[in-house]
Amino acid sequence: MDYGADKYMDIIERDIFSIICRNDGIKAKSIAKELGKERSIVNRYLYRSAFMRDLCYRDDNYMWRGLIRQTRPHTGLSDYCGYYGIVDDFLKISKDEWFEYMKSGCMSIGRNLNDTRGLFHSFSDTHDVMVNLFGDLDGIDYSGWEIVFELRIKKSKHIRIYADVLVITDRYVFSFEFKMNDEIIDNDVLQAAKYNEYLEVLFGPEYEVISALVLTRASDLYTYVPVGCSTAEIAVCSGDMLFNVFNEYLGFFL
Repeated sequence: MDYGADKYMDIIERDIFSIICRNDGIKAKSIAKELGKERSIVNRYLYRSAFMRDLCYRDDNYMWRGLIRQTRPHTGLSDYCGYYGIVDDFLKISKDEWFEYMKSGCMSIGRNLNDTRGLFHSFSDTHDVMVNLFGDLDGIDYSGWEIVFELRIKKSKHIRIYADVLVITDRYVFSFEFKMNDEIIDNDVLQAAKYNEYLEVLFGPEYEVISALVLTRASDLYTYVPVGCSTAEIAVCSGDMLFNVFNEYLGFFL
């Protein structure tokens, strides 16, 4: 096996990555002991896996640490996005304040802001949809939920994880791809589901990743469509129907 070159990680690689990211520093021998594996096997993954190489590091005390922790809140996630915060805090700031955070964050992660008219219009649509979503969820306890805009993890040719919006609950990571149109396009569906496997690795076994395509020019739309030629399906919805994605998994409105 070429560790890290395969598209998806094997179970040992996932387990090692998860152990590192949920601990505040751990040595290779302790990882091997927890997994019940030979240390030589663990070392091969530590030094050859793209995820370990690019999203973890070994400090001067030979402790392995994750750049993004698999704990709540997800320490380190803010270094890879335009905006990161707790939902309650996001809802307390004005749209103008949020825009300033977004522009600063996007510049920090190398997000191209040259197409300001189209891009900022897209940002505005996305912001409004999310604010309205939490209005629809009024009375629901979303304290402690995290929200991420413009996730961009681009560490090597092997590690690419992009998402327009993530909402992180205690059990689910909802990943939303936003498009400013009103029709379902196959390539947009593929894009919405493209990074699921990597998000599952990034957040660990305690989370299920749920993807959806949000069409901001549509209305009263909520359906499921196949992803390419596979048997997998994802939700496609208009902004005003986005609450249905949450209800599908969290059962707010029975």
